[in-house]
Amino acid sequence: MMDNPIPPAPVEVSWFSALCDDDYEFLGAPDPALLSSWEHCRAIALAAEEHGFDNLLLPSGYALGIDGLAFAAGLAPMLKRLKLLLAVRCGETWPAQLARQIATLDQMLGGRLTLNIISSDLPGESLASGPRYARTIEVMHILRSLLNGESLDLQGEFYRLSIEPPRIRTVSGTCPPLYFGGLSPDALEAAARGCDVYLQWPDTMDKVMAVKADVDARARKHGRRLRHGYRVHVIVRETESEARAAAERLLSKLDDEAGAAIRAKSLDATSAGVRRQAQLRETAQQDGYVEEHLWTGIGRARSGCGAAIIGDPDQVLAKLEAYRAIGMEAFILSGYPHAHEADLFGRYVLPRLHHAPLVHPAQ
Repeated sequence: MMDNPIPPAPVEVSWFSALCDDDYEFLGAPDPALLSSWEHCRAIALAAEEHGFDNLLLPSGYALGIDGLAFAAGLAPMLKRLKLLLAVRCGETWPAQLARQIATLDQMLGGRLTLNIISSDLPGESLASGPRYARTIEVMHILRSLLNGESLDLQGEFYRLSIEPPRIRTVSGTCPPLYFGGLSPDALEAAARGCDVYLQWPDTMDKVMAVKADVDARARKHGRRLRHGYRVHVIVRETESEARAAAERLLSKLDDEAGAAIRAKSLDATSAGVRRQAQLRETAQQDGYVEEHLWTGIGRARSGCGAAIIGDPDQVLAKLEAYRAIGMEAFILSGYPHAHEADLFGRYVLPRLHHAPLVHPAQ
């Protein structure tokens, strides 16, 4: 009699709420009905919970859309099980006060808050990569210490403070998991030293594996083990031809000048990760595919995550399972328009993915 096969480990499957004016029916053709607002982004979030996603990324951009922390606080009482992945742009708030806000929000969510640490420049300021990521490491250390209930005496390069933790604590009494992404050597080192879940943007399978191996080796030098996540768009339809047609329709009103303007809006438009997404587009085939079912056309009209998994339900599922096989434990997905694509993915693919919220070991 054969032993029962061991089921694959569950993954965390997250969707995306377009807080940064990043929702379109046609890329490059803004629709006032899809601009970020409380009503529109709330509808995306509630749909994600209804479809059974585990988590929801709340992105952040100084010049774009609405504020993530305020949005999360308003949304929290409406959710029953969905976690929120709140993007925090380092340096835009005082870390000790941010820790208190995070603890309050986590209580409002019943312990379901996670944090996406963004190593961004301050609006109107520009730091070189090294100092900017050094500041990020300090911010992660401050948040982790205070949210773990520890006294802090830090004499760093950017923050000098001796402080007790705030009285208010998270539901678990510990810091929520810290998600973080970045591709430069400074970013990889910051990830190895400070985050819990290292996120990659879309890339070829061999590149994804190489970056994972690099950051894992760096983390081991600090006595740490990271989880890994993958941020990518999806376009799923009943047939592959329908999915490809949907991708072509998405770009049907875009011209190169409008796409360049959209990409330039991001405060992170010159980062190593963004440059790599541009390289993917340049090396893709004429139809935009850089490898099977991975299409780079979306990157023509957005900065950051610039590729989509495209195909029928079986093909999209197989692509995600291939990433899981190389160690991806969390997926952060999105599609255009976000509510519509969440519905399609939620019906065609999500029920077939063995998924559950990540369990994060104490750091």
